[in-house]
Amino acid sequence: MGDGGLDDRLRSAVRAGDAEAVRDLLDEGADPNTLDADGLPLLCVAVAAYDEPVAAALVEGGSDPDLPLSDGTTPLWRAVDGGSAAVFSAVLGREPRLRIPEPDRDRLLAFARGRYETGAAEELRRRTGATGPATTVRVQDDEYDWVEQVSLGGLVVRAGHGAILTSLEWAFRVLTPVDELIARAVAQPDGEHVDWSTVRWILAQRRSFETWSAVVAHRHRADPKNRRFVLDYLRTREFIETDPHHVKKDSDLLAGWAAEETDAEMLAMVLDIYTGHDHPDQEAIGLRHAGHPDLRVRREVPYALCPEGNSRTPEARAALLALMRDDPDGLVRLRACTANMRDDTLFPEAIRALLLLAEDADPDLRGSAAVQLAASSDRTPAVADALVALLGEDSQLVRLEAAYGLALRDDPRTADAIERVGPLGPGFEHDHRASGLWWWVRRQANPDGE
Repeated sequence: MGDGGLDDRLRSAVRAGDAEAVRDLLDEGADPNTLDADGLPLLCVAVAAYDEPVAAALVEGGSDPDLPLSDGTTPLWRAVDGGSAAVFSAVLGREPRLRIPEPDRDRLLAFARGRYETGAAEELRRRTGATGPATTVRVQDDEYDWVEQVSLGGLVVRAGHGAILTSLEWAFRVLTPVDELIARAVAQPDGEHVDWSTVRWILAQRRSFETWSAVVAHRHRADPKNRRFVLDYLRTREFIETDPHHVKKDSDLLAGWAAEETDAEMLAMVLDIYTGHDHPDQEAIGLRHAGHPDLRVRREVPYALCPEGNSRTPEARAALLALMRDDPDGLVRLRACTANMRDDTLFPEAIRALLLLAEDADPDLRGSAAVQLAASSDRTPAVADALVALLGEDSQLVRLEAAYGLALRDDPRTADAIERVGPLGPGFEHDHRASGLWWWVRRQANPDGE
């Protein structure tokens, strides 16, 4: 148990939302179950404030998420009710099956399902008796995902109960049917909504063949939301799946999908994920779509024609050359150039195309061309002159790239280029370009390396 002074400071830190101070005070011996002035544990204060970092610090420091309260609830129950998936996850803690008895698990699941099925606005109407429209705003629930925050009759709740129900089911190893989970996800047609992202993440962790088959079957659904969800699921598996058999299974599926898909937007998304895999049919699929009328598809083609560890065929080189020289879309030309920077045969053509892009009307294309030209092995005056011209860009990052490229070439105009970059603020301490300029200046001051 903590002493009074520490506990008072802990109350202040929780109300101030200072998670670092909360951790320090708990380490010093403050009571993690300290009560606030209203008699509630401080964990409930963090839950009510939607303060996920503080809630996490309290639970990690020993706060009891299952502590019975006078109204029959617990801090975890209140986290479910509040509708923030991030706060709920922080309060749930690790291995909840080991600490929560089965009857209590069933009650929590029923409560979460009821809150999800009722909906945030309707629940507030039931509680307050208010009849007017609810006020709904989009808020960030954690670093990556958002949720609706609903206000009515003086009460506020977040509408992340779909994500909470999904997480709670998985925590208690309730294997909800895949179709039901995907229906929860696509009810919010945004991959950054907490309901969508939570379903995607949990399905990716359910590694059985039955789950995989049920998810990918949705690629045949007419609704594009379902097909986008399948692609999002497969992209997530790219980052967490290490079993070669499963990786091959995903790659083969994407290859077949890329050959069948007729919707241009969906095909571009399929190719975007497919080209992250090493698959023997990539070049053939890239050639099939090299002349596609939709620029979104053509933008993915260079990556398909850039096989890892394999020799590029003459047909692939011809297609890439045409994309670099003739495609009306600047980003297609840029990506084709990028794919050819290590191809000795096409490298000169890639440099010529990049020099044209460095003069494009689009500043983003000019900036991207600067990156490629600066790092290239080309040491001709044409590339150095292009980098000097890019020192006139408004973007400091582009000027930095140009100056870095000149420093790599030990160009006599590098000192002036560094001046034109201007002072670099915070965030460049470990930047390779800033380090390159620093080393260039040092070499000029100490040519003998002393």
